[in-house]
Amino acid sequence: MLLLPSLFLSLCSQATGQTGEEVRFPYETLRSPVAGLRGVVATSQPLAANAGLDILKRGGNAIDAAVATAAVLTVVEPQSTSLGGDAFIMVYLANEKKLVGLNASGRAPYAMTLDALNGKLEKHDMNRIRGIYSVTVPGAVDGWFEVLDKYGTMTMAEVLEPAIHYAEQGFPVSQIIADAWSSLENNEEPSTRETWLLDGKRAPRAGEVFRNPDLAETFRLLGKQGRDAFYKGPIAKKIVAYSESHDGFFTMKDFEDHTSTWVEPIYADYKDYRLYELPPNGQGIAALEMIKILANVDLGSMGHNSAEYLHHVIEAKKLAYADIDKWNSDPEFNDLPIAEIISTEYGRQQFKRINPTRAMERPESGINGNGDTVLLEVMDKDHNAVSFIYSLYSGFGSGLVAPGTGFTLQNRGALFSREPDHVNVVKPHKRPFHTIIPAMAFKDGEFFMTFGAMGGAVQPQQHAQIFLNVVEFGMNMQQAVEIPRINHGSGLSVTVEPGINEEVLAQLEAWGHELRRRTTRGGVGGAQGIMFNILTGVMIGGSTPHKDGMAVAY
Repeated sequence: MLLLPSLFLSLCSQATGQTGEEVRFPYETLRSPVAGLRGVVATSQPLAANAGLDILKRGGNAIDAAVATAAVLTVVEPQSTSLGGDAFIMVYLANEKKLVGLNASGRAPYAMTLDALNGKLEKHDMNRIRGIYSVTVPGAVDGWFEVLDKYGTMTMAEVLEPAIHYAEQGFPVSQIIADAWSSLENNEEPSTRETWLLDGKRAPRAGEVFRNPDLAETFRLLGKQGRDAFYKGPIAKKIVAYSESHDGFFTMKDFEDHTSTWVEPIYADYKDYRLYELPPNGQGIAALEMIKILANVDLGSMGHNSAEYLHHVIEAKKLAYADIDKWNSDPEFNDLPIAEIISTEYGRQQFKRINPTRAMERPESGINGNGDTVLLEVMDKDHNAVSFIYSLYSGFGSGLVAPGTGFTLQNRGALFSREPDHVNVVKPHKRPFHTIIPAMAFKDGEFFMTFGAMGGAVQPQQHAQIFLNVVEFGMNMQQAVEIPRINHGSGLSVTVEPGINEEVLAQLEAWGHELRRRTTRGGVGGAQGIMFNILTGVMIGGSTPHKDGMAVAY
């Protein structure tokens, strides 16, 4: 039987996808939504997306495919992610109708006290540092083993096969990644240049083939020896020796004591939908607060990307970010007001602070009291789903590679505070504030979509916009991530992508917003997502043109 075009569009346009009603948003995307019945993978690099899809075709589940995709991203998008980075993972288990979360972020070395750090660093902003004093214990690899051991069906050696192939045999560098890679040419660290530059001199150009034999060997060690190769064995020893040669803080105990943490996702309700994020030390709580604030006004009647709509989104963002600036930290070290921040009553209080015709500059928290990233979304034939975000923080992280490992160490320590009384102040064995956040949404109690965005601090406000694009304006997954978005920076500054009406922008400026008009796509973070129609079993993937990647399905 032929599927009529109108019916296909209906399946791809599912803000009310659980009921099968047809909802359309009139926006022509540069890419089409991608539909499948057996599985979908969406991420920022095509080779990685197809590697995940190949795992699904071999009989692996969404968890197997997610780890395989992440591993290939480590090879093909090295400026954004690495075995030396962290990850946050959300998994939906369809048979059990269960949602679980994993915090696979690392901690500061035991020797990294505030006094010790101040003794090593000049008195400049913490968030500007790179180098050895910005490095925290890499958490991603332990997260891979945790999630695969608990919910996967394949071995680590099996899911690492595609990554080993590309690291050893090489891969053609894609355009956007090549542009970002060139920034490393100014790095003076010999082991970094040897690992990532051709002949130690220049970054690969688009279309050139790049190989990383050291990384292939590291992957093989993980497949043969398990997580202990990274945290107790030869890989940890190389990193610790490298740290010692740079007067760093690391000892073997920092790696031996590392663990990931299974966490219960937190949520906020909006109409018939429930948006899930992971709790602090990630910043997903800000996205939840934004939608609780915005639930107090009829956004749909304002019109998508109208001046009134964008003004309210921007102001809600400022209020939510003021709270995470003050309160987001490692919950094992602090008693954080998480329940209050995402409560309906606090959302009402915060909404009352919004002036409908005047931009706030720097609001404070309403509660009294003391870069670059990769994202992947996977769904399998059994309707299990994974939202997996994995990052170094800055482009190429700390800029450091322990010789012989083939991967860059992250600079997540740059997100610690050096203010002694701040909840996020650096302390031994403490996790810093984290920017990377996965997300999922449910409708009427049933799984509805998995999605996320990349770009450091932009992520919660992009989560809110993508979520509202779907639930308020009836967009399909491709539209929801691709349609022009805005990004509030600091103060009154707002980045706007091309495609928003000039009259709207003029009105925002009249209300006090200082706009940075982009002439090309960018400044708001790339994004991916997968929506699910429970009536038809159709999965709809979307991936933004901000990145080289794509959604693939079968």
